[in-house]
Amino acid sequence: MFLLLALTGCALMFDRDPPRVTVAGVEPIEGQGFELRFDVKLRVQNPNGTPINYDGVALDLELNGKPFASGVSDQRGTVSRFSETVVSVPVTVSAFAAARQALNFPDVIQRGSVPYVVRGKLAGGPFGSVRFTDSGTIKLPGSREGGD
Repeated sequence: MFLLLALTGCALMFDRDPPRVTVAGVEPIEGQGFELRFDVKLRVQNPNGTPINYDGVALDLELNGKPFASGVSDQRGTVSRFSETVVSVPVTVSAFAAARQALNFPDVIQRGSVPYVVRGKLAGGPFGSVRFTDSGTIKLPGSREGGD
């Protein structure tokens, strides 16, 4: 009987929808040397009936299918059940990643948009990390192509 209750409890704990994470904004911050730094604001929505507790955030950003920026934050918080919050993560763009994107810039201008992918995790909580992914396109100013 105890084993049946334990298995049922475990099944209910893992029956969770992933959080919905979107990029809400990007602001430049001071960098060192040739690196670029940005504060990426993520809107985290919890579509579950239980809160998501986190004690760290990790983030990787791809532009045009290539690694572009990464960052971590040791902030702690909770995304309450069926609610949302904005989490800020400072990210770093290396000089090499910026140069690689600059070499592809003529193709980007022709397309009128840049595809992006954001992958990350909200670390911690009693059941480990909660992973997320978001993707879309960034429309360039003055282009005619639609963006997400």
